Amino acid sequence: MIFVTGGAGFIGSNFVLHWLAEHGEPVVNLDALTYASGPHNLAAIRDDRRHVFVHGDILDRALVDRLLAQHRPRAIVHFAAESHVDRSIHGPEAFLRTNVEGTFTLLEATRAWWQRLPDTERRAFRFLHVSTDEVYGSLEPDAAPFTEASPCRPNSPYAASKAASDHLVRAWHHTYGLPVLTVHCSNNYGPFQYPEKLIPLVLVNALAGEPLPVYGDGRHVRDWLYVEDHCRALCAVLASGQPGATYNVGGGNELGNLELVQRLCALLDELRPDAAGPHARLIRFVADRPGHDRRYAVDAGKLRRELGWQPRETLDTGLRKTVQWYLDHPDWITRAKDEAWQAWIARHYAPGTA
Repeated sequence: MIFVTGGAGFIGSNFVLHWLAEHGEPVVNLDALTYASGPHNLAAIRDDRRHVFVHGDILDRALVDRLLAQHRPRAIVHFAAESHVDRSIHGPEAFLRTNVEGTFTLLEATRAWWQRLPDTERRAFRFLHVSTDEVYGSLEPDAAPFTEASPCRPNSPYAASKAASDHLVRAWHHTYGLPVLTVHCSNNYGPFQYPEKLIPLVLVNALAGEPLPVYGDGRHVRDWLYVEDHCRALCAVLASGQPGATYNVGGGNELGNLELVQRLCALLDELRPDAAGPHARLIRFVADRPGHDRRYAVDAGKLRRELGWQPRETLDTGLRKTVQWYLDHPDWITRAKDEAWQAWIARHYAPGTA
């Protein structure tokens, strides 16, 4: 049995589905079901007895204590987090609460339970913390990608909260001996991603004939990682990673935001043509967000060398799969575009639309 936090969100739900399909080991899944997550992401395993879903918060210490005692997991995979930079700028408190206080609560519950385990179980246990490349800060255009030894220089409230959680995880290993593993991933994309992030936002807006917002000059560069490749990396780290170690996971696909949006539009033109004309006609430049990091990229060489992982999807194949998934799931899009989502889009983008 493994214990997953945040397993109804984007990356978490993809991981749970991948884990059960590839490994078959039962999962206890604790998720608070915030705006960006939902049981609909896990509809394919609704009746699967290997999946135990619990609606609850990692800040609820009594609940976490009870779940650990009841299910005795051999590992915890910690996804639960607030993860949207724009929302962290508007309201940083929620990010400090979930990402910092929540991780602290989970670590303390885990430590108390882990220390009571028999020696064999205690040595075999792992705590896998899923973090982000944004903790490293911004890269210059010609700089080498971040490595695991790069300094931590977060620039947004979101990145700062994740960096703080990374430091807590590291400290619980070095102070208490908790066998932790940390992964810093680049920008994920794929099925079930809530349409506040760039790729799903472009797709759902384009399909509705609505503006496609691009920040600033559109030249902000990200390294794009297909979510299933990330899930396979997490499985490899959980199985063979060195306790206390950090691993970068990147797709090796650096691309500017404007070029990415243009590629998505071209795919939609091919797969779902619009009688009104090319989807790129909908692109609108909007005011840049405060403190917008110019470039992210990570060197995943350590993961390849030590654990034999490498991405299976190129950016072309991954984007095509992603576009097709959103085209094939209009009900999911309708559910995601609820009143709260519409209010967020109107608040965040309308004033700055060029």
